[in-house]
Amino acid sequence: MVSGVIGLVALVITVLAVLAGAGHAGYLALLTSAAKKRPGGQVAADYAKKRFPVAGASLGAAVLALLISTGGVGADVVAILLGGGSGIAAMKSLQTTQARFNKGEL
Repeated sequence: MVSGVIGLVALVITVLAVLAGAGHAGYLALLTSAAKKRPGGQVAADYAKKRFPVAGASLGAAVLALLISTGGVGADVVAILLGGGSGIAAMKSLQTTQARFNKGEL
């Protein structure tokens, strides 16, 4: 019973982390595409391009956590920690990127 609950929690957390990582990567892809189409947007495109490794790392860690969550209770705990950390990192990076673009810094 407890292992089923922990497994479900691990699944939910890791899926949310994957969605957060994919959302950050998708946002950067959209920014890059839009910046390349407008005059003077190369600075914004370059900034977004520099942020792709962060998005890729958090997405990769979240996918790894999702794969780990298919194991037993010990693996689920590791998946919860890894997925939670990568999801939080992806959301903070996305918020940082959005704040810079919304303030007009780029």
